[in-house]
Amino acid sequence: HPMAKTMVQLAKAQDEKVGDGTTSTVLIAGTLLKVAQELLDQGIHPTVITKGYNLALSKAIEVLDANATKITAENQKTALKNLAITCMNSKGVAGEKEMLAGICVDAGLAITEQRDGRAVCDIKQIQIIKKEGKSVKETKMIAGIIVDKEVVSMAMPKRLENVKIALLDAALEITKTEFDAEVKVKDPTQMQAFLDEEEKMLKKMVDQIKAAGATVVFCQKGIDDVAQTFLAQAGIMAIRRVKKSDMDKLARATHARVINSLRDLQAADLGTAALAEERKVGKDMMIFIEGCKNPKSVSILIRAGTEHVVEELDRAMHDALCVVADAIENPSYVPGGGAIESELAANLRKYKDTYSGREQVAIELFADVLEIIPATLSENGGIDPVNTLVELR
Repeated sequence: HPMAKTMVQLAKAQDEKVGDGTTSTVLIAGTLLKVAQELLDQGIHPTVITKGYNLALSKAIEVLDANATKITAENQKTALKNLAITCMNSKGVAGEKEMLAGICVDAGLAITEQRDGRAVCDIKQIQIIKKEGKSVKETKMIAGIIVDKEVVSMAMPKRLENVKIALLDAALEITKTEFDAEVKVKDPTQMQAFLDEEEKMLKKMVDQIKAAGATVVFCQKGIDDVAQTFLAQAGIMAIRRVKKSDMDKLARATHARVINSLRDLQAADLGTAALAEERKVGKDMMIFIEGCKNPKSVSILIRAGTEHVVEELDRAMHDALCVVADAIENPSYVPGGGAIESELAANLRKYKDTYSGREQVAIELFADVLEIIPATLSENGGIDPVNTLVELR
């Protein structure tokens, strides 16, 4: 059915844009359609209904702005945390909402940037890593990035402090020619010279990395076994075949520049971090890059005892992060629990009297529809919805 598809698209748009409130959105939209059908049955033209709804919408936005509480620099962190807690109240992890809300606020504020004079908080720059094991209390934010990879060689260091990080979008291997070639060797010494030349080329690559001052290398492509040996001898930690999305986040967190050719690598292209360490998380080994200065990409490591709790925690954190991001970009909020909908309905009933045409009916019905939120909340709480609405009015 076309309207069913529209409702699905509406819920998806709400989830992508706001991250929460999909149930309320579908409830209000569905009830608006229901009462619109009743008006159509009474012979009121669709354009009249649409005009009445648009008038009511414009007035509702005006009343919303008038009743909104502004978030200031002084109360920002407290307000954001309260908003995140409110978002988590309806989730299955409400028992740890204080701690989780604090993580969401810290992550949101860390990645916030100023663009064209306004705050921008892109939650895509928050990396979520989910791992079963331990308790929800072990969930934490990392001021850096977690890479789901291992150090390429056992001979390399597993922990380094105050590191300089190189990000390479180039293979530390001898590249094969684009065309087939045949080399005829008549003397064993010629073969050895061939292998020695390959080794020299790989050593030169490692020397360039060492000369730039890098102590950790993230490579988007492969690293030859011989190059691994030279890197290990130089005390450099190397990680290969890192995903492009992880490379982008590492660049934002460490302020490094992704280099396409080793010839271009310079000290100014390196990123910095307080710690680079390989750790076992659950059953997997992972690389932790921590203590980045002013990181514009951070990680949240989610821990819980079972897969179900991990997934529920991930959903709750996503919704809370979206709410925090919305409040950072548009710093204001209104009361919840059906309070603002009741205020809007009361104002719209007064507003309808300023119109004498049939639009008046559509505006009044729009006000009635908004009260579906407090009515549903009271019904879910075991309170008579009719009595609740009468008291509110």
